[in-house]
Amino acid sequence: MVFLQKWYRVLIWVWFSAYALCILYPLFWLAMNGFKSNRNFFLDPWGMPDKWLWKNYVSAWDAGIGQYFLNSAFVTVVSVLLVLVLGSMAAFGLSRFHFKGANILLLIVVSGLMLAPQVSLISLYKILQMIGLYNTHWALIVPYVAFQLPFSIFLMRSYFLSIPRELEESATIDGCSTWQVYWHIILPMGKPILASAALLTGMNVWNEFMFAMVFIEDSALRTIPVGLMNLRSQLNTDFGVQLAGLAISAIPMIIMFILFQKQFVRGMMAGSVKG
Repeated sequence: MVFLQKWYRVLIWVWFSAYALCILYPLFWLAMNGFKSNRNFFLDPWGMPDKWLWKNYVSAWDAGIGQYFLNSAFVTVVSVLLVLVLGSMAAFGLSRFHFKGANILLLIVVSGLMLAPQVSLISLYKILQMIGLYNTHWALIVPYVAFQLPFSIFLMRSYFLSIPRELEESATIDGCSTWQVYWHIILPMGKPILASAALLTGMNVWNEFMFAMVFIEDSALRTIPVGLMNLRSQLNTDFGVQLAGLAISAIPMIIMFILFQKQFVRGMMAGSVKG
């Protein structure tokens, strides 16, 4: 029995090690080839660089990645903050207040998950032009928030349901208002699910391409997915700089996941079992 348990642990360790290698090696290959010259890249795409060309990353940043990076950072941060604020308020209300039509309202919110962004592309384009938001950062922020809210509300509501009501009742007896309960009890205890919602929203917004391509016309306002496409057209022969640009675009999401991985796992596990 002990022998079988030992081999079981070894198999699990080998499996997850191979899985981790499949995920980490492409990232390592991308960053490594960003330091290569074109000649070195074509002659030895799998080996280490003969000469580490740090200027590739500087060239990629100066070629426009820097501006696209800042645009994406602004759009992502604002979208994530709005989703967390609006989503947590809606989830708090749906998880704590009992009123006629609450289940119908929840169904309407969750039904937003069934609407594909591609279906609304033309109508959103017309609406954004009509209200004067077309070709601005808000032309991306508003649709991003609208499409990310349903899933975030669903997740946060499920997690908030697991928070004991006795804590709120005690706070109410001590004189706390509904807002104070939300701010001092629900949000601090809901940090794991807030981190999960922030990470998922940030990843989706940072990597979104379709809306960023259609709703933004000015190249100075474009985000990094569209910017990478433009960089490719400018640098058709300089693959080292192109790969350096791709590596730069991946850094924020990697750092974000590393920082919030524990809260992400805790939030997803807790938010998926309550309903």
